[in-house]
Amino acid sequence: MSAKAESINLDLPAYMQEVGGRARAAARHIGRADTGSKNAALTAIARAIEDAADHLKSENATDMAAGREQGLDAALLDRLELNDERIAAMADGLRQIAALPDPVGSISDMNYRPSGIQVGRMRVPLGVIGIIYESRPNVTADAAGLCLKAGNAAILRGGSEAIHSNQAIAACIHAGLASAGLPADVVQVIETTDRAAVGELVRMEDSVDVIIPRGGKGLIERISKESRVPVIKHLHGVCHTYIDGMADLAKAVRVAVNAKTQRYGTCNTMETLLVSAEIASAVLPELAEQYGQAGVELRGCAATRRILPDITVATEADWEAEYLAPILAVRIVEDIDAAIDHIARYGSNHTDVIITESLPRAQRFLREVDSSSVMVNASSRFADGFEYGLGAEIGISTDKLHARGPVGLEGLTTLKYVVLGDGHIRS
Repeated sequence: MSAKAESINLDLPAYMQEVGGRARAAARHIGRADTGSKNAALTAIARAIEDAADHLKSENATDMAAGREQGLDAALLDRLELNDERIAAMADGLRQIAALPDPVGSISDMNYRPSGIQVGRMRVPLGVIGIIYESRPNVTADAAGLCLKAGNAAILRGGSEAIHSNQAIAACIHAGLASAGLPADVVQVIETTDRAAVGELVRMEDSVDVIIPRGGKGLIERISKESRVPVIKHLHGVCHTYIDGMADLAKAVRVAVNAKTQRYGTCNTMETLLVSAEIASAVLPELAEQYGQAGVELRGCAATRRILPDITVATEADWEAEYLAPILAVRIVEDIDAAIDHIARYGSNHTDVIITESLPRAQRFLREVDSSSVMVNASSRFADGFEYGLGAEIGISTDKLHARGPVGLEGLTTLKYVVLGDGHIRS
């Protein structure tokens, strides 16, 4: 451990308070920065990351070696690794953010009132955003870029397993900020691996305006429990696809297979398939064959097993499970009412889908399913900021306040009322 890191750990509360104070001051600076300056910084950071590719891979190799020594599993090591493709993707992502419209300062809903004043709303930065994440060093660049473009200062606390990678990326970020004439404190990456830094960060209500955790359910549960600062989060993604009795069979099979097999380890992957009793015998055999070819284990209710007798028996725990693996729970339900009831009981308010050719049933599903994304005849894998046209996302929120669904630039801002008058007084 370096002398600097040791000194941080010796007086961690003082270090974190200093970080918070610098972030609050930097937030005022970046909040008034023009779009050109922010875009110049983003482009310069992208160039710095490309120029430092060899150094980034070298520092990442140190983290990878330590991870192997600590016994990190293959999935964690894969998320930790930085290679040429991922480094190029970080730079490309920053340029994409630079190309997005700047939401800050836009005014909407401007209307004249009977008094003669004009009242509208202006989009403004949140202020200081604390982001806590695990494993993936590319999040350092993504989060910094999104916060910067939305006019916020960022305090980033990455996983201890990526400390060397994150600090190397931080150096690129600071070089890019300096070249655009913006203070380095606009983005600060916590320099200590001490886990207590997370506890300090989520209690810094005077310095931090919102916390965004990105990681496993355990991390997010901890942050939600301990934080004194508002949190934008989702705990898990128990996503459903309901094949309605009036579904097109070919469409239903195509969507349901994609929703599960396109990628297994994501929060918008389908974990439970609900099938109307009206159509189950017609659609389940074809689905079972395709899932079998993809290596997906099916776990079904008693009615499902009467059609697919070779599959595993589903237990109550399966309806609540976020597998993040090639396992799928399958349940036959009586009708759309039963499907909506199941989702209300077991869902996580993330993403739920209906496959149907009935417009009234589709409209009912859209109105009554209380999730951050509700879809008709489309794979749940589309629940993603890039696919929604946000350019990028900092995460997905299943909360109802302040942001819901994929959180992009607009989700990193808030609204304030603005009033225009010409000497108006209230009578």
